[in-house]
Amino acid sequence: MYLKTKIKKHIAFAFSTLLFVGIMALSSVNTASAQRFGYIDSQKILERLPEYSQANTELEEMTKQWKAELAKKQQEILDSRTKLEAERVLLTEEMYAKKQKEVQKQESDLIAYRESIFGANGMLFQKRRELIRPIQDKIMEAVRIVSLQKKLHFMFDKASDLHMLFYDETYNFTDFVLEELGIQDPNISIDKG
Repeated sequence: MYLKTKIKKHIAFAFSTLLFVGIMALSSVNTASAQRFGYIDSQKILERLPEYSQANTELEEMTKQWKAELAKKQQEILDSRTKLEAERVLLTEEMYAKKQKEVQKQESDLIAYRESIFGANGMLFQKRRELIRPIQDKIMEAVRIVSLQKKLHFMFDKASDLHMLFYDETYNFTDFVLEELGIQDPNISIDKG
């Protein structure tokens, strides 16, 4: 669950940043006329996209596998350390020091392995980017199309870190973006201006 929330926040932040930059670029082009605003809820859009759910499921499965591998390696290190302490009375200082260095090497290898998976630029981050980037691009294209169709100058994301102190549902274009993505809710009538 934590992974899903983290992914959603990461996507929402990246999405809102790209959206804000695009909006600022568009706003500098046409400043003479009244500007039209709209917003979407990227959280709602992501929750309704099947490929996003599939990507999350795949990431969760990979994370479980990596955590299991890490737990196994940690147990091996613990077993090695326990065995070393049990044999300590039988070993010379030189032999004990050598075996202790081997255990320390295992520990440093484990730390490096953990960093290669869960670190800032680890395999999990790269896999998340690989799976989520096409989804972000698809949403951004749908937002662009809806913004052009509805002649909007600015489109904000309600789910982003940009605080929306007030919003009028009249300017909520989430359903239009969902429709552009081919996802329709039969309970919602798309009849906005």
